[in-house]
Amino acid sequence: MKQILNILNCPGTLAAGYDTYSATALRRMFNNKKVSHILDFSNDNRNRTLIDENIGRISISGMQEKLSAIADKGKICLTPPGAQSRYIIKPAPYEKRINNRKQLPANEHLTMQIARQVYGILTAENALVFFQNGEIAYITKRFDIKDDGTKCKQEDFASLAQKTNETDGKHFKYTGSYAEMGILFQKYTAAWKVEISKFFRLILFNYVFSNGDAHLKNFSLQQTENGDYMLCPAYDLLNTSLHINDGNFALENGLFDKEFQSEIYRQKGDPCQEDFVLFGKMIDVPENQIKKTIELFLTPQPLVYNLIERSFLSEKMKRIYWRSYEERVQRLKRQI
Repeated sequence: MKQILNILNCPGTLAAGYDTYSATALRRMFNNKKVSHILDFSNDNRNRTLIDENIGRISISGMQEKLSAIADKGKICLTPPGAQSRYIIKPAPYEKRINNRKQLPANEHLTMQIARQVYGILTAENALVFFQNGEIAYITKRFDIKDDGTKCKQEDFASLAQKTNETDGKHFKYTGSYAEMGILFQKYTAAWKVEISKFFRLILFNYVFSNGDAHLKNFSLQQTENGDYMLCPAYDLLNTSLHINDGNFALENGLFDKEFQSEIYRQKGDPCQEDFVLFGKMIDVPENQIKKTIELFLTPQPLVYNLIERSFLSEKMKRIYWRSYEERVQRLKRQI
């Protein structure tokens, strides 16, 4: 059996000085119950039948396998037949064409933690877990399940935009622009002025942290207890440039149609500060919020570097992640 990594930081919050989950991580992820960060099974051929049967019980698309899980008697285990899953475990993908694939769980965990801790973005609760053979995996708490076990009503933006395989082809979730998405808030959310500012911050975050896979199905609206709809907690945030050669944005038209791009955007192929200002105005974000949000991402954030250093990425990937972040900030600083 492979030796478990020597853990020095909380696998949940990345707080220093912990060899397992901190009290804060246990509260957020497991309702204050003490749960081990080590799974009682391995992600290998000996467990393929069990794992494959488990995968068949949840229908979430993506390049990673998703395992349905629950927390029981201090352990995280696969969801038994007939039980309601509470967590989703995402091991490193098997697809060998994905660069640095073993680093993907740590990448997603770090990016989600930065989004919440540094930029105040509401995210799905998340942490890291370790298989018996030492392999690392990402775990997230399902926010679509209520405490009583019933599911929350929610719709992703592909559905809200009425885009399907039949209407827009097999790549329908990558069609359109973020400006077109933003307009939908006024149609579907009563408190759209609040939610649109959250959306603007999330789009800016995805750009600065090189999340090139923020497609229509990676954004959703969820119904509240009052019957209103609000933006779901952010999910599937990661620096995709560590794994694939993709562009600035997942959607084919980026922020907006090419006719609105700044001269810098057209010449360099990358948006500048003015492009995000225009994008914010297009989707009716208050001007003071546009300015405040952009300044937040332009201001040096020491905690970003601290979290990168305390993350479970390899030393090489930490340096690449750090350089990627700094490069995007420099691009954002450009002005006409």
